[in-house]
Amino acid sequence: MPRRTNPRRSRPKSKADLHDSVVAGSGNVYADLKIPNPDLALAKAELVQRIRQLLAERQLTQAGAGELLGLDQPKVSGLLRGRVEGYSIDRLFRFLNALGQQVEISLRPVSPRRTTANRRSIVVKP
Repeated sequence: MPRRTNPRRSRPKSKADLHDSVVAGSGNVYADLKIPNPDLALAKAELVQRIRQLLAERQLTQAGAGELLGLDQPKVSGLLRGRVEGYSIDRLFRFLNALGQQVEISLRPVSPRRTTANRRSIVVKP
């Protein structure tokens, strides 16, 4: 009986095959994965990353973070794990404000040489 290969475990046969399977990304993984509203998803991910960093710097527990942000512990856990579906950008900004951060949004004309991934800028300052 012929031996069956598991498609999940199959590997490229050579380095040339591996090189052929690599595709350059756009700079936004959410756009590459065809997720709806990829720019919004990326902005939320970056904000949550900053929230996670600030909570770690303060060594807050999820319960302590919940008190500060006005959330219960399970919602803090979900937020820190990237579950941002129920949170608007504005609400994430308020969380950053509660953590002592100033949020600035800057807009400027895009030069023709810049890609769409570089058109936005959200700055969080202590």
